[in-house]
Amino acid sequence: MKHTLVLALTLLATPAAAQDLVFDGSRIAACYSNVFGNEARACIGAEAERCMTETPGGTSTAGMSGCLSLEHDWWDARLNAVYAEVRAAARDMDATAGEYAPSQADALVAMQRAWIAFRDERCAYERSWWGGGTGGGPATMACLMQMTAEQVIYLEGVGLF
Repeated sequence: MKHTLVLALTLLATPAAAQDLVFDGSRIAACYSNVFGNEARACIGAEAERCMTETPGGTSTAGMSGCLSLEHDWWDARLNAVYAEVRAAARDMDATAGEYAPSQADALVAMQRAWIAFRDERCAYERSWWGGGTGGGPATMACLMQMTAEQVIYLEGVGLF
């Protein structure tokens, strides 16, 4: 009986399989490649919203979390690639700047670490608005997606590459 209850609760709490979600990361890439600066913010969340609208059950808590998570994953992969490029460029700048200038690479690492801590705490705070309710999961994913996308836009705008 205990195992049946656990299985039933697990099935209720498990979002639709990723293959069931209507999500296309190439749509984010297409949007993002056609805008500049602050206009890029219009691309944030658009594909998650489409996913929620077009996926059967996409507006359920599990559906929303799944769609938001997929878009967050897209932005997170982009962030990792952009961060690596910016870090390489910062190291190159350090090599030519000489000893008199502070290290851009060290400052970038420190900034990114502080940003990660800030992102995590901000999203935990936003989750707390739900008082332990089921909306906390989608709220957390929406926050993580938004902040990660904004960090991508910031890093791509620093002009180091």
